[in-house]
Amino acid sequence: MDFKIEHTWDGFPVQHEPVLVRLSPGDSGVMMEVSAPFFNDPPDPLGEPGKPFNELWDYEVVEAFFLNDRTEQYLEVELCPHGQHLVLLLSGRRNVWKQGLALSFKVSRGETKWEGKTYLPWCYFPPNVTKFNSFAIHGSNDKRHYEALYPVPQHELQQGQKPDFHRLEYFKPFSFNTLFGEEWKQPKSDLW
Repeated sequence: MDFKIEHTWDGFPVQHEPVLVRLSPGDSGVMMEVSAPFFNDPPDPLGEPGKPFNELWDYEVVEAFFLNDRTEQYLEVELCPHGQHLVLLLSGRRNVWKQGLALSFKVSRGETKWEGKTYLPWCYFPPNVTKFNSFAIHGSNDKRHYEALYPVPQHELQQGQKPDFHRLEYFKPFSFNTLFGEEWKQPKSDLW
């Protein structure tokens, strides 16, 4: 499954090559791959590459959210072109109950593009994922850009509204059966 982030969080077309997020089946989870422009702005976090980094959303990242829309339980995965990552498990909007989980995350980076690849084990996913969204962030200060696979529709924007990636009502239907087949059932997680 390929997803292109072609809009800003508020529905305007991005002004660069879109970020690509690819999900593919793995033996005991999902492979997530990112191919994105490399802005190198802001500078890299001071955390060690390959390790979790708290508040990674303040840097250049690509994010994927996997939601059970009935329980509002969701997995948030953040990947940085400098090699850091952040995995959050949330129960209820913005209610983080577990963070800093390990990932095997590999990055290759050129001057203008980066690619990342990670394996997401089934235990990280909430039961019965039904919706999905993906985001990209880059830039500093007044040049900060927030992009969304499924943005807030322009006709629903309110004056002074700021980007908020936890607006779960704008996520779109998603099924792992598209990757694994109609008969497939999501394995139970010992974390949830």
